[in-house]
Amino acid sequence: MSLPPLFESRMRRLLGTEYAAFFDAWNRPLITRGIRANTLKLSADALWQLLPFEVTAVSFSPTGGVTTAGFRAGSDPLHHAGAYYMQEPSAMSAVTVLAPTPGERVLDLCAAPGGKSTQIAAALQGNGLLWANEYVPARARILLQNMERLGVRNGVVSCGDTARLAENLPNWFNAVLADVPCSGEGMFRKEPDAIPDWSEDTIRLCAERSHGILDNAARCVRPGGRLVISTCTFAPEENECAVIRFLHDHPDFTLHRIDVPFGRPAFDADNILSFLEPELHDFAKTVDTACCRRIFPCDGGEGHFIALLHREGNSAVPVTPFVPPRKDTTAPLGQSLYADCFTDTPNGTFATFGNTVHLLPPLFPATRGINILSAGIPVAELCGERTLRAEPCHGAFQAATANSCRRVLSLELTDPRLTAFLRGEEIATNTPAGFTGVAVNGILTGFGKVSGTKLKNHYPKSLRLLK
Repeated sequence: MSLPPLFESRMRRLLGTEYAAFFDAWNRPLITRGIRANTLKLSADALWQLLPFEVTAVSFSPTGGVTTAGFRAGSDPLHHAGAYYMQEPSAMSAVTVLAPTPGERVLDLCAAPGGKSTQIAAALQGNGLLWANEYVPARARILLQNMERLGVRNGVVSCGDTARLAENLPNWFNAVLADVPCSGEGMFRKEPDAIPDWSEDTIRLCAERSHGILDNAARCVRPGGRLVISTCTFAPEENECAVIRFLHDHPDFTLHRIDVPFGRPAFDADNILSFLEPELHDFAKTVDTACCRRIFPCDGGEGHFIALLHREGNSAVPVTPFVPPRKDTTAPLGQSLYADCFTDTPNGTFATFGNTVHLLPPLFPATRGINILSAGIPVAELCGERTLRAEPCHGAFQAATANSCRRVLSLELTDPRLTAFLRGEEIATNTPAGFTGVAVNGILTGFGKVSGTKLKNHYPKSLRLLK
């Protein structure tokens, strides 16, 4: 793969005698694809047994693996059901370092397309709150689709500037992931068409932009909380230098050593001083940037950088919960429909936004001026001109389990009715009448409405397989 001479020169400066190993790995053909089990739906072992190809575990995540199979995930019923997410293996490493635990409030600040957000959601296991934000509207919609497909119940998806989040939710999150926009050098092997557009000007612009994002990320971390900074680039200006700038501006944060079985220590200050502005050289020598972690192609993944920082203190942060307006008279319609479809006790608050009734997560906070695309589970769409009625949302069944459905049709992967359902066709069934979940090997992938011996299809048109 041809590299820009300046890029090659920079990498030689960084890697020295290890450049040959980097260049050799860079030019090896990409023969594996990353896949991560969604443990909101099933265990990794259970998924590997269901898949018709072999998966080899990776060190970047206990629920991740690689395969050499050339399958199309978009046509796989298990993918439609949200059983897994196709993700570059080393991209799983940032959430592994963040280590979210159930009950925590976690912010993914630059979240699209959703690989890391859904990985955080799986770690939370429905307890606590995941707030996933994306600035670009088109990318935010993709993020929302992936959150819904993987059945995230306790998530919030917003589309807006990180400064607005910091204003509304200061000192509030136990953990913040800032996977900041970068020059993307680490993904050039997978996206070689981007190589001709590479320049040091792009690196400088990305470093400047990430500086403001990281300032806002710091404001969101509660005292005693943690922040992970990650990129998919090799450029020191966006990695070690960014950490040095951050620590210079935020003395209440400390850098922690990352002890994991993947990657290698990042470069120390002596290696990257030539990439850093001179006025920070003395301060840089007090920062052990080797505590951070780098991943190169010769380490078994694409290019990634990860830094783990902790904020000093341990103060409790008060939570101002969202309270639905008293005039919300339509939420009970969604609550009644939920009870008709599911047997579990809903955890949260029913509230109507536009024409959709949502089941909000218990920790959903009151905010102003944030463009929230979705919160919790979309339960019901309100429709009807003369008599208002509620129709189930696809997301309600994606977030449920087959055992919690009052009526469910569970199909095996080999059942031709499964493909017909995903194509939007009516299928035969002997289940009781009413709204009915449709599952593949016990994992819900949508719903329909049974009348007589037929299930009328409600699978979203935008998700259907082509006939």
